[in-house]
Amino acid sequence: MAVVHVAGIGKMGLPMAGHLQAAGHAVTVSDPGDERLQLARRQGLAVAEDAATAMGRADVVLSSLPDDAALRQVAAQVTRSARRGAIYMDTSTVSQTASAEVAGELAAAGVFYLRTTVSGNNRMAEAAQLTVMASGPRAAYNAVLPLLKTLGPNQFYLGEAEQARLMKLVVNLMIAQTSAMLAEALTLGRKGGLVWGDMWQVLGASAVASPIVKAKAVQLSQRDFTPTFTVGQMIKDLDLILGAGEAVHAPLAQTALTHQLMHAAMAQGDGQDDYAAIIKTVERSAGLSADLQEKP
Repeated sequence: MAVVHVAGIGKMGLPMAGHLQAAGHAVTVSDPGDERLQLARRQGLAVAEDAATAMGRADVVLSSLPDDAALRQVAAQVTRSARRGAIYMDTSTVSQTASAEVAGELAAAGVFYLRTTVSGNNRMAEAAQLTVMASGPRAAYNAVLPLLKTLGPNQFYLGEAEQARLMKLVVNLMIAQTSAMLAEALTLGRKGGLVWGDMWQVLGASAVASPIVKAKAVQLSQRDFTPTFTVGQMIKDLDLILGAGEAVHAPLAQTALTHQLMHAAMAQGDGQDDYAAIIKTVERSAGLSADLQEKP
């Protein structure tokens, strides 16, 4: 069994830490938020008194972080504190640029660096149903594969460098575009007089009923926009996606439009709703109310 330190125990990091501990690994956690640390303690996880010391003792450091700045900060701490030969796995959605920068620093410190991005929301993390997309040293990946298998049923090794970062953006591009597709389709249906609940029943049984459409149907059929991933978070990911497209001269015209719709949702006060709130944005542009009883 491995000694693991988990840095960053938000909605994704905390359940991942719990699955690792349940599998028999010796887990400690750290986080800048006292509320998250208290929650970890209530769930039976050991909170590190000093993150640097815990990193120094760990075979594996795992992080789940919000952005490039946080990755740079935690990677610098790993570089200073982790022992040579340790493995650093980061599951965050960050830029390839920031990831490549910290890769050099970690290599100089003798720390093996794995980009272990994950596809799935917090509910899937809690249910150990994440898909892992990994890149970095193959030997390090082979060594931590038993740990990755505690997070979900599917693991993919994609290469030695930043492939996992790009693959995560590819997946999230399609997630964002699914919400845009639903926004236009459902607005067309409502504008033409179809019943909201009827549309969701048909979509769920149709050829377009992808896993994400089916998952969204559970909440959205009730007009519930409680977030699994907010509009604001999706804007951050779309910034990364469009930046990746610019770097390789890949035209992402439809994604750019979806990016603007997300900004419209933010401007209209829906920034903390689920990213599917762009449905409401498109409805408004068609003169529809949020009130389903109101006639189009």
